[in-house]
Amino acid sequence: MKIGIVCFPTYGGSGAVAGELARGLALRGHEIHIISYALPFRLKSFTKNVFFHEVDTQNYPPFPSPPYVLSLASRIIEICMEYSLDVLHLHYAIPHTTSAFLARCVMGKRSPALITTLHGTDITLVGSHPSYYPITKFSIEESDGITSVSSYLKKTTEEVFGIRKPIEVIHNFIDTGRFSPGMSREIRQLLCGSAGKVLIHISNFRPVKRLADVVQVFARVAAEVDAKLLLVGDGEERPAIHRMVGDMGIRDRVLFLGKQDNVEELIATADLMLFPSENESFGLAALEALSCGVPVVGSTAGGLVEVVEHGLCGYLHPVGDVESMARSCLSLLGDSAKMEAFREKARERALSHFDERIIIPHYENFYRSVINGL
Repeated sequence: MKIGIVCFPTYGGSGAVAGELARGLALRGHEIHIISYALPFRLKSFTKNVFFHEVDTQNYPPFPSPPYVLSLASRIIEICMEYSLDVLHLHYAIPHTTSAFLARCVMGKRSPALITTLHGTDITLVGSHPSYYPITKFSIEESDGITSVSSYLKKTTEEVFGIRKPIEVIHNFIDTGRFSPGMSREIRQLLCGSAGKVLIHISNFRPVKRLADVVQVFARVAAEVDAKLLLVGDGEERPAIHRMVGDMGIRDRVLFLGKQDNVEELIATADLMLFPSENESFGLAALEALSCGVPVVGSTAGGLVEVVEHGLCGYLHPVGDVESMARSCLSLLGDSAKMEAFREKARERALSHFDERIIIPHYENFYRSVINGL
């Protein structure tokens, strides 16, 4: 098939999944056309059958900001017509599906099938805001096929927007060959020295990730065992968390590593991942940890319960329950046999449920079913 993928290129679950999906589909012989304002961060190296088309935006005096929706729609028309795409896969309903609908109005019967994947904030935050609600609902309903990354997000979409069209749940996936166990003792030594235990957190440092809870859990753990915390990522919460770490007297035990491309090397050095989010549509970073054989301690937020099996490959507690999270961390860190069992179960779950060799064919079959149903 000839498949167009419209996505945000930035760090985060949707950008990672879109990039990995493009790579995986290309390796299976499909022709992939990425349409975005920058190359997705997971596609920095050349991949056969993957073509990138940049969306250029222009500033015009009458506009308060560049009209990205219109620029994207024009670029979609151009690429669809030039390459005769079969499918246009839109990651995030707004603005991507909105732009695709405008493009379809121009292309008419020459338009490819429009498939929208809902990732989370396009439903739970931006899309449900009164300013965007009508256009989000319209865009979703105008899609030929709809997928969501978790059953939780499917249910939320149906409840918030009253969507009656079928929504296919296709979970996020992982390259289990890239994200695999195999701690680099050199990297661990370089980062953490002689620290006995290493905990890690990866996110975009937004309030929903509850970085303060991460620090509070770690402080309780560090009071009992020799440990260090790796904070990977950046965002609006970083200055406040930096101050918090200093105020709590644990600055020498917390490393702020900023945004990193090769997070698999860092995850594999850790003993545990902390993931106490307020809400998660899926929790891709948690899956990356499981694939590396690293148990996850976090919250029962949204779709995270579909990723982490409580009591088998991690522990999930109510949002904000830092005491229970800390106790779970200590119970694993203090019992080597239990930790090893959790590590094995974590890797097994990633392989059996979320490997790209399972999920990518699911997308292929969905594309074909939508195309055949038009």
